[in-house]
Amino acid sequence: MIAVDPLSEDAEQRQLFSDWLDVETTSQRDVFGPDHSAWSADEVRGRRRGSTHQFTDRAAVGEGGRVVGMLSVAEPLHDNHELALVKLSVLPTARRRGVGRLLLAEAESVVRAHGRALVQASTEGSRTGVDGPGDAFAASQGYEPAQTMLRSVMPLPADRHKLESYADGDGVEDAAAFAVEASWDGVPEAWLDDLAVLEQRMSTDAPMGDLALEEEDWDAERVRSELQWALDAGRRLVVVVARDLSVDRLVGFTQVQVSQDSPEVAYQQDTLVLTEARGNGLGLRMKARAALELMDELPGVAGVRTWNADDNTHMLAVNADLGYEPGAYLREWQKRL
Repeated sequence: MIAVDPLSEDAEQRQLFSDWLDVETTSQRDVFGPDHSAWSADEVRGRRRGSTHQFTDRAAVGEGGRVVGMLSVAEPLHDNHELALVKLSVLPTARRRGVGRLLLAEAESVVRAHGRALVQASTEGSRTGVDGPGDAFAASQGYEPAQTMLRSVMPLPADRHKLESYADGDGVEDAAAFAVEASWDGVPEAWLDDLAVLEQRMSTDAPMGDLALEEEDWDAERVRSELQWALDAGRRLVVVVARDLSVDRLVGFTQVQVSQDSPEVAYQQDTLVLTEARGNGLGLRMKARAALELMDELPGVAGVRTWNADDNTHMLAVNADLGYEPGAYLREWQKRL
């Protein structure tokens, strides 16, 4: 087991990091083919530089010095101080040889050493209703399923007239009471405080299944930092907000990012409408506006990929109206040490 430093300029470490990252990419391709969601080297480095987490990265090395497994442990620094998020992958050709168990044991050792007690990890599958290769492994190691997310895709370009109708709130009573606004590659300073409230409410208002998560701690600087790391990693991003004109406050937001390494795919990030502002069609309006923004600004984007809790019936209905089609899943697991 070898420590990996994604930010090191040392030649050996840079090669190790490249091999470490290739394990995850190869593992993702094994499940999803070209439709995988593995991050690029620049994105991983950007996340390490601008993160609100502490990271511990390890590589499992097999015969001949080949990296056959990767591990990353991320520990929140601002909140959820007993939590650790674990990601591990094993090359398909090296599975069923104990590499996964070795990596997970190392992860749990790191978590204990850092005084944390709750571990969460995820598995993915290319078909809903069919367990992927990681599910049986997670269950065998004492992890319990806590939430299932559906992965869906909205093809672009879509029907512009229909999207414009949705974005304008046609047919929604009092639609004029809310303004839907968009900003590319950063947001106005005046939005930051309201976005901090919205991000914090993501941890209390969004469906969390059985995940043992505490309310997160957000402020304007954290919002700015979260946007900046993505820009530094070469991503384009658009933020769409819903403004309650009666109080001049943001009551909803959605964010979409596009990687420079896969410019044909847009990745839906957080979407939330405050509980007290729901029932006004704002989720549909914002996501429709985001799709229009993508079509105009980045016409090469062929689809928007999103993940939603399988019990988030309202957002799944919004997605269905927009033309999203579910086709894969992500399952969250957790274990208390």
